[in-house]
Amino acid sequence: MQRANFSIWYRFDFVLLGAVVLLIIYGVLMIRSATLGAIDPDIINRVPRQIQYAVAGLIVLLAVTMIDYRLLGALHNWIYTFVIGFLGLVTFFGLVGAAGAQRWLNVGIAIQPSEISKVLLVIALAQHLANHYQRLGEIKIVLLSLIYIGVPALLVFLQPSLGVTIVIMTTWAGMIWGAGLRLKHLAIFLIVIMILLPIVWVNMEPYQQQRIVNFINPEADPDGQYNIEQAKIAIGSGGLLGAGYAQGSQTQLRFLRVRHTDFIFSVIAEELGFAGAVLALALIGVVLWRIFRAARLAIDPLGSLICYGVATLIFFQTFVSIGMNLNLLPVTGLTLPFISSGGSSLLTLLLGIGLVESVVVRRQVR
Repeated sequence: MQRANFSIWYRFDFVLLGAVVLLIIYGVLMIRSATLGAIDPDIINRVPRQIQYAVAGLIVLLAVTMIDYRLLGALHNWIYTFVIGFLGLVTFFGLVGAAGAQRWLNVGIAIQPSEISKVLLVIALAQHLANHYQRLGEIKIVLLSLIYIGVPALLVFLQPSLGVTIVIMTTWAGMIWGAGLRLKHLAIFLIVIMILLPIVWVNMEPYQQQRIVNFINPEADPDGQYNIEQAKIAIGSGGLLGAGYAQGSQTQLRFLRVRHTDFIFSVIAEELGFAGAVLALALIGVVLWRIFRAARLAIDPLGSLICYGVATLIFFQTFVSIGMNLNLLPVTGLTLPFISSGGSSLLTLLLGIGLVESVVVRRQVR
C-alpha cells in the first residue's frame, strides 16, 4: 500500500503544479498593484482573499489527485444531479449582484455555483461520452450529449451568466471534438447555432445586449465603451518592459475600471509591458502543454476527455479574457485563469488541475 502511494506521487506532474503556482503568485502581485490605495473594504480585501482561496484550492488539488478519477466518473449521475440542484438553489436563494444577476450563494462565504459547476460538468460529461464512445458516429448520440450539457447551461443562462454559459457550451464542443466528432456533424451544429442565436438574443438581459452592440458600434454608447478605451491606452502605453510595477498611470489613477478582475491583462501590459504579458501567456501555455500531455498518456477515454475538458476551459477563458482587453471580443466578464481576482474561479480551476493530476499519476508507463 505504501509503495502504491509512493508511485502516485512519483508520477505527479510537478512541472504542471509549478506553472500553476507561478501563475497564482503572478496574479496576487498584479491584484495587489491593481488595488493599491483602495478605500472600498471589498477591494482592500482582494489580495488576502485571493491568497486564502489559493491555499484552499491547492489543498483541494492535492486531495483530488489522491482520488482515482475513475471513481469520480462512476459517480457521474450523482455529480450531474448535484450540479442541477446546486444551480437550481440559486433561483430561490441566490444573492443578487449589482447588475441584477442572481449568481451567488451564501454558505458562510459567497460562492458562485456556476463556476464550480464548470469543472463538475467536465467529470459528468466525460463519463457520459465515455459510456457512448463507440457510438459517437451516430448523430443521435451527439445530440443526446448536447441535451445533457444543455440543461445545466440553460440554468446558468437564466441567472443570467452569459459568459459562463458560453464556457460550458465551448467545453462541450472541445470534449466532443476530442472524443471524435465526425466532420459531417459539424455543419449540422453550425446550422443549429444560427437558428438558436435569435432566441438567445431575445432572452438576454439588456446590459448583455448592450455589450454586444457597443462592440459592433462603439459610438452607440461612449460611456459603455469608456473602459475598453482605457484598457487599450493601458496596453498601448506599456511598450516592451512597461511603466514599472505599481507605476501604471491608467491603473494607479483609477482610469481603468474592474482592473483586478476583467481587465487584469491590461494592468500586466501597462506595468510589465510586452515582456510581462508574454510571460503570463507562456506560463498558461506550459499549463496547457502538460494537460494535453496528460490526455495523451491517459489509460482510458475518460481520463483523456477530462483533460480535454479542463484544457478547453483554461484556453477559452484565456482567449476571451485577452480578446476583450484588446477589444477583439465583446466584454463577457470571464477571468484570466489563475491571475484575475475571484475566489470561486480560482478554486474551480485548481479543482480542474487536481483532476488532471489524478489522470497523470495513473497514466500509462511508457
